[in-house]
Amino acid sequence: MRPSYVSRPAVFLPEHRISTDEIIHDIAAHHPGHPRLRALRRIIENTTVTSRHFTRPLASDVISGTAGLEARVAAAFADALSMAERAARRTLDDNGLKATDIDAVVTSHSTSWAVPQLDIRLIGSLGMKPTTRHQSHTTLACAGGTQSLIGAAQTAATLPRGAKVLVVVSEVISSVYNHADDSIESMVYKALFGDSAAACIVSDTPLGPGLRIEDSWQYLLPDSIDRYSGRLDPTGLHFDSSKEAPRAAAEVMGPLVDWLGPWRPTVPVIHPGGPGIIDTVSASLGLDPQAARHSRDSLAENGNLGGAAVLDVLRRTHRDPPAPGDGALMVAFGPGFFGVACRGTWLN
Repeated sequence: MRPSYVSRPAVFLPEHRISTDEIIHDIAAHHPGHPRLRALRRIIENTTVTSRHFTRPLASDVISGTAGLEARVAAAFADALSMAERAARRTLDDNGLKATDIDAVVTSHSTSWAVPQLDIRLIGSLGMKPTTRHQSHTTLACAGGTQSLIGAAQTAATLPRGAKVLVVVSEVISSVYNHADDSIESMVYKALFGDSAAACIVSDTPLGPGLRIEDSWQYLLPDSIDRYSGRLDPTGLHFDSSKEAPRAAAEVMGPLVDWLGPWRPTVPVIHPGGPGIIDTVSASLGLDPQAARHSRDSLAENGNLGGAAVLDVLRRTHRDPPAPGDGALMVAFGPGFFGVACRGTWLN
């Protein structure tokens, strides 16, 4: 693939910061007779997440309350669009661009439903050209950021030199916070996820220091549809996983390592889906214990941000930049179960 350059991402976190203690208290209040209630604090604390941001207060009817599917979906999409606009405007400002300078937009959003989707809405609300090319990913979930960067790089390669592609990922994962779900896994997910939006510019011309994408990879694990999945019912959107789910990332890492051959990154941008995912990727790549610190910090401070998470890790990497020429690898996983990665070089 033709090399493409990724600008420093802009990340927007909504105003309601929720501590893990608040989540645990809310679970206890709504599930006082749960048979594993006493163990839940330890299990939830093992996620290492200390706080996360929600678009609405925890006590909101569309989060911890009893609102049904229609109200939850409408609220989630409205909030996702608002966050997407703010992240997009921030990255345009950061790069000295106007909306009319954008030639294509790639979006990812999996935590509500609407037609048209974010790509079309952003062209109108930001004032982009009517000729702006667009694509919308709606089922990639945690893989949405990495796959959108790859899609943006592929789109940029079809456009004239110097074209600029806006990437925007916006997820309201608090939409799966639902007390109709009382499995141990669902209790962990209540504490694991956070809401956010992230945006950046991809071009075949550098806009500043950062990641140059040079190659990409994807692998669909056979017979793994049930590992992680979404489900709709009258009470809202639900996120489910099977007992085999915790091992899925490890099953994908073998094929990824085969693709890499002897090459290994010194700049890992690992999706912070949980401590186990970070540990699995780090061990498979033989990384130094400190190499994945930005992923661990993002998880602790913001929770799992879904597709936006890798862009937050990349933003943190900009704050603590590697040496020019260091090899970089971005890795994420999504429902399917599949892995996606892009390999490149850090440039200053």
